[in-house]
Amino acid sequence: MLSTPLDSSIINAAVTQYWRVSVVELTASTQSDVVALVQKGKAQAGDVIAAEFQSAGRGRLSRSFDAPQSTALLFSFYIQPIRNREDWGWLSLIAGVSVAQTLSNFGARVKWPNDILIKDKKVSGLIAEVVGDGVVIGIGINVAMGLSELPVPTATSLLIEGAENITRNQLLADLLNTFERNFTPWDQGVNEIADTYLALSATVGSKVRVEYPDGHTEMAVAVAISPKGELVLDSGAHVQAADIVHLR
Repeated sequence: MLSTPLDSSIINAAVTQYWRVSVVELTASTQSDVVALVQKGKAQAGDVIAAEFQSAGRGRLSRSFDAPQSTALLFSFYIQPIRNREDWGWLSLIAGVSVAQTLSNFGARVKWPNDILIKDKKVSGLIAEVVGDGVVIGIGINVAMGLSELPVPTATSLLIEGAENITRNQLLADLLNTFERNFTPWDQGVNEIADTYLALSATVGSKVRVEYPDGHTEMAVAVAISPKGELVLDSGAHVQAADIVHLR
């Protein structure tokens, strides 16, 4: 069931009217596809593109994201928040919370800023880009990958974690609806998602090594999430972009 083909009619029947899901067999990157539509003025909030296979999938910090055909859930969507742009750093965190909640049966937790872990191994990652008047969020979830198909030894998949009676169609519909339930009140100024995030965080309260894009590193204890979505360290630093390594 995990590799059942994506079907836009099944997905659209299971989501709210906010979403419009399109499925493609092959694309370079769903993220690039949605960004291009936004830039051409052809996208509306709630547009979603999902793909069976990406030839040039993109992750955060310009990294690639690869998965054998039909083994992952790969999709991107466009939203137009009305909340102040200074708060948009929370959008990737809201997306991460939504993935973790959707995978709650597997004990999923969020690693700042936007990795989803099951038993300390990465099962999902995402990217968020401000484009025009909105944000394009791309999410990848390892669904039906076997051990030999995982990109790195520190990754896992729903198959490996024991998933059986679930399809990617169901997973995508559940995730989109969950994101909408989290996003809508936040966009209207309600900040309850902050408490939800902390409850699901695998990072806050942990000793971490912060690896900044410029090569600088810092050891610290992650103590909080700022109102802008930054990771706050016990040193007083507010981290906006970095790789976080959990230390034992």
